[in-house]
Order: sequence, then C-alpha cells, then structure tokens
Amino acid sequence: MSKKNETAVLVLSLLITIGLAGAGIWWLTSRSGINLGGSSPQKQYLSAGEKLLVSDNATTNKQAAVKAIASRNYNAAISDLQASLKANPNDPEALIYLNNARIGDRKSYTIAAAVPIRGDINAALEILRGVAQAQNEINQSDGISGTPLKVLIANDDNNPEMAAQIATALANNSEILGVIGHFGSDTTLAASKIYQQKQLVAISPTSTSVQLSGVASNIFRTVPSDRFAANALSRYMLGKLQKQKAAVFFNSASSYSKSLKDEFTTAIYGDGGQIVGYFDFANGNFNAANSVKSAIAQGAQVIMLASDSATIDKALQVVQINAKRLPLLAGDGAYTAKTLQIGGAGATDMVLAVPWHILADPQSNFPQTSKQLWNAEVSWRTALAYDAAIALIAGLKRNPTRTGIQQALSASDFSAKGASGPIRFLPSGDRNRAVQLVTVKPGNRTSYGYEFVPISGL
Repeated sequence: MSKKNETAVLVLSLLITIGLAGAGIWWLTSRSGINLGGSSPQKQYLSAGEKLLVSDNATTNKQAAVKAIASRNYNAAISDLQASLKANPNDPEALIYLNNARIGDRKSYTIAAAVPIRGDINAALEILRGVAQAQNEINQSDGISGTPLKVLIANDDNNPEMAAQIATALANNSEILGVIGHFGSDTTLAASKIYQQKQLVAISPTSTSVQLSGVASNIFRTVPSDRFAANALSRYMLGKLQKQKAAVFFNSASSYSKSLKDEFTTAIYGDGGQIVGYFDFANGNFNAANSVKSAIAQGAQVIMLASDSATIDKALQVVQINAKRLPLLAGDGAYTAKTLQIGGAGATDMVLAVPWHILADPQSNFPQTSKQLWNAEVSWRTALAYDAAIALIAGLKRNPTRTGIQQALSASDFSAKGASGPIRFLPSGDRNRAVQLVTVKPGNRTSYGYEFVPISGL
C-alpha cells in the first residue's frame, strides 16, 4: 500500500472512530438524559422548573410556567404556578417550581429530590409533597440564615442503573449540597458509592433494607430499618395473635423484600416461633392459589407478606385467595391504596408495620399543616420525606457545605424536630425510631370503604 493510501486509510479510520464515539455519547445522552459535560440540569430527568417531569394532569398554567422559567421570565412563571396550584393544590411539583421561581437567579442553597416518577408515580408525588412542604416553610420564614432553599427534582425511574447515572449527575454538580432519596433500597444502594466518593449526603425517606446500615458515612435515612418492622411484627404474631408458625411471601429480586424476610425470620426464631415455608414472587412458576394451599398444608397459622412495589399485585392475589383463612401480616410495601381498593374485605384485619401514621400522634402539628397545604391527608412517605428535608435544612444551618452537612448529621448532639418526632441518627446512619403498627378496617376516610387504622396499646 502506498504512503498516500495509508494516510487516507488512517484519516478514514480516525473519522469513523470519532463518529462512533460521538454516536455513543449521543446515544447515552439521549437515552439517559444525563448532561455529560456540565452542571446545569439535564433535559430529560432533572428539572428545577424548566421542564415538566410530572406531566400527568398538568394544567395549561403549569405548562406555560415551565416555558416561562426556561426563558427566565420568573414573574410570569410565579403567576402561572399560583393559578395552577389554585386549580390543583395537591401538586408538589408545581409548589417546588413556584418556590424556585420566587428565588429566580438570586443566591440560594440547592438540594435534590430523587424520586421514581415513571417507576411509581404515587410514591414519587408522596415524597415530593414532603420536600415541597419543608421548602415552602423554610423559604416563607426567611430561608436558611437569609438564604432561600432551591429544590432540583430528579427522576430515577426506581431503576438502579438510572439511579447511578442520576447520582453521578448530582454528585458532579457542585451546587447540589444534599440529596433526598432514593425510593427503593436497590436504587439507594446503587447510588450510595457515588455519593460517598463525592462527599454528598443522601437521606432516604423510604429505603429500609438492613444492607444500608453503615453502608457509607454520607448515607442516612429517616425511615427505620427493616429490623424494627420485623421485630414489631414478630412480637404481634406471637404475643397478640398467639400464633407460632408463619409462611413468608417475598421477592428475591428486591433488596427490601429479602431484607424484611430475613429480619422477620430472625425475629420469629428469636421469639420462639417457626417459619414453615417461603414463597418467592420472583419465581417464574409462582401461583398464588397453589402457594396458599401449600402454606396451609405445611401448618402455617399466619401469612407474612414481604412484598415490594413491584410485587404488590401478586401479594394482593394471595390476600384474595386466602379469603381471611389465615391472619395476614405485612411490611410497608403493602401500605398502598391498592391494598384498600383491591384487597378490600379480604385485607380486613391485616396488620402492617409502617414508619408513621397520620392518626398515631395527635400532639403533632404536621397532620394539620400538611392537610391545609395539600387539601388532603398525607402518607408516611410524605412525613419522612419532610423529615429528610428538615434534617438537610438543619445541616445547612450549621455549615452549608457538603462536608459540613455530613459532620452536622453525624454529630452526637444532632437533633431536629420532624413530622414524626425528633430526628436523630445512629452512627450507622439509621433513624433511631420505632415503627407503628396499623390494621385495615372498614371506614370512610378513603373512597374505597376501607382504611388503615393505628393499633394502640402495644
């Protein structure tokens, strides 16, 4: 081959390589939405107001406000968002964007809320309501030593791979001083190493897996770990129900579900009971009817449902087929409207271990203030997301830097007043707080004819 031809081949190869690399970056950017080159919010999965992430039932005013924010016309955005919230007061994304628009381009402290908008929209909205309420309150009371709080919303789809990408984008943005999230234990675990590397504090309001205990010095949570829930359910089963043998239904593909199953098993045997069988929702041959029949044949006296959000439908099949033959126990993964709506009469008297219930603490101001703000009652996810935001705000007040927040939350004297009582963290990053047992009863506090009611006197 001549030298001229060799040069031509080399040039062609170089052009092909550059083209492939460019295509790869375009593919990753378009697929993930991650802005690989800058710290500004990326178009697809991050927004401080310049893009709708929750597009369902978006009012025309909200759509107009997003365009106004994108063009830095904050006065128009404020007017549009106020009108949108008047029409739909239960919209946390609109309230967060309104607070951000009021800040405009002024100095602010920024935190992010990583939620599963496409993975579990109801859970995402519940978490965002807690964050929005805390932001609203602090900004209406002169901010953090005069500096307002801005909130960036991130959608991770409740997908570990996407959570890692989101975590990378947040960690590389020096303006982000703390993160509230993620939702599922698997997503929080996937993001934790990245946050630790960049010394960015993340506080999960919903991830309960014991795998997160002490996983990193920058990872905290306002929700008690599964160990607390398992112990409470075990004591209820053996003490209150006077039953000795349980069958456990779980999802082996979920860190949360496996964690609750393992902790419940440990607690049951420690309290003198027995597990007669395990039934895995992730098994391709799982059949609810056959599994319930097998559990009863093996001598089960109680069914424990350690379902997660991905397997709640299978868990509710078990509820319906059981038809109240055996008492039902469950973790907070079953604390959803679906349990009331689909479980119905079959779910009556099911006992669930949850981190918080709106009726359990009549002395707290939070149930009243949240209902006034959202025009509806809120869930434990909202309360503990509020607590996560309050904890970050308290950390920002002590020292508004990434390392300063971590040191503040880790301090032995750290305490903040949250929706669910004092917020204090153990050295493991866990919340030092007991769980609340609730049961399903007929009632008119929901539109389904059934409601969750706190169990007192235990």
